[in-house]
Amino acid sequence: MIYALLAIAAAFCAYIQWGDEIPMPNFDDLNQKEAKHIHNVNKRAEKEKFERTKLNRHPSGFMTVEEYELLSTPKDRMSVDVEVPKIPTPADMVYVPQPEYRISKYNNPPGVSEISLTKTFYKKRQQNAQGIVSPDFTKLVYPSVYYYPDSASTACDLFVINLEEAKSNLHKILTANVIHRLAEPILSTDKNIDNYFTFRTLTPVDFSTDGTKLLVKEKIGNSKDGIWKTTPIVYDFTNNVSYSLVEVRDAISYYWEENKGLNLEDKRWDVYPLGFAADNPDWVIVNAYAYTGETPVNLGTWTVSYKGEQSRLITFKAETVNISMNGYKLVKQGVVSPSVTEREKEYLKRIEEANAKKQKKEDEAYVKDLEASYKAKIKEMDKEFKEQQKDYKLRKRIQGSTSGNEVLIKYNEIKEKQELKEQQKLEKLKQKELRRLEKENNTNNNSQSSSTENTNTQQAD
Repeated sequence: MIYALLAIAAAFCAYIQWGDEIPMPNFDDLNQKEAKHIHNVNKRAEKEKFERTKLNRHPSGFMTVEEYELLSTPKDRMSVDVEVPKIPTPADMVYVPQPEYRISKYNNPPGVSEISLTKTFYKKRQQNAQGIVSPDFTKLVYPSVYYYPDSASTACDLFVINLEEAKSNLHKILTANVIHRLAEPILSTDKNIDNYFTFRTLTPVDFSTDGTKLLVKEKIGNSKDGIWKTTPIVYDFTNNVSYSLVEVRDAISYYWEENKGLNLEDKRWDVYPLGFAADNPDWVIVNAYAYTGETPVNLGTWTVSYKGEQSRLITFKAETVNISMNGYKLVKQGVVSPSVTEREKEYLKRIEEANAKKQKKEDEAYVKDLEASYKAKIKEMDKEFKEQQKDYKLRKRIQGSTSGNEVLIKYNEIKEKQELKEQQKLEKLKQKELRRLEKENNTNNNSQSSSTENTNTQQAD
């Protein structure tokens, strides 16, 4: 800074002493240089945009903050496309046994469905149990069980997955994924972990005939003491409301105390929801047992409405009650034949190769179009910049030779002459192209006529 001030002072002193003029910058040249600099900056920006678009064909971890925020926005879980996982084939094996599934009735025989916990449940602390599919194959309901090691207790939620359309029933179930489940569970147990070794589970029993209601049994007990109580619950999908059928337990206790003098509160007893009645889908069938010794005592088969009203005894012979079986589940029925797997493997390999070639051609065409668009944009920018520079020089030349309103008049006259000259040039090119096309058409017509004459001559001979 000091040296710059000293240089300016020395130049000023020279001007005072010897009258030498300080060279002033040429502002016209500065304007041209600035315009050229801006033009080059815009060209570099276009080039960077082109290269970024070209690289983003295969996204990497390098991105701007705006791009990261755009990709980080929350997405609808139901719209996410999840591919079916493929089992990798080891290099030293030609055939890997693939399980084969079939669709089977879920509640068969009635009331036997239970949650089966694996050995890894206590390590992973969560497990998704067997799901049940509605009769119209539009939804799948499954329980998710949680383990709390602090109190060795268990809790449970019941979730719904809406199955995809336009697929076979088997494929709908196989492609169901938990990422597509509804965010909130339709039923949940108490998640209080104050009581040690307690377990609470929700097990689907069956759907109603029309699939609008789901019967669930909530089991509460202790790992050291067994099951304490089972409560039937009906969830109504039409109104999105659940009904706890505790009234049927009260009706059973009242009946045995009034008619048999047996106080069930002093005994260990429980109910087993069996399903919906076959003749009336609005009624739920439950069976009751008392554990008074080695052999459980049958307390009768009871019916109650899905809202928990009008509980009554049906019979003491459960086998005489007709119970509907409406829901479905997947069952393994063996493995796919090796020959079928080999053919599918070859077929999929051919499809993948064809798709890879097609994708490669499409990618090459995309890059080619992208590059052509970039070059056309640069060419247009160069042409526009050249026109601006030419117009700037014209204005500068006119201002140096005229003054006042004559500058604008003369500028317009010159521009009109230039435009007229450009139009004449385009017209000449157009006429030249028309003459070339006319000549080409005449040549084709002459060749066709000569070939026709030769054909007629040959036929005459």
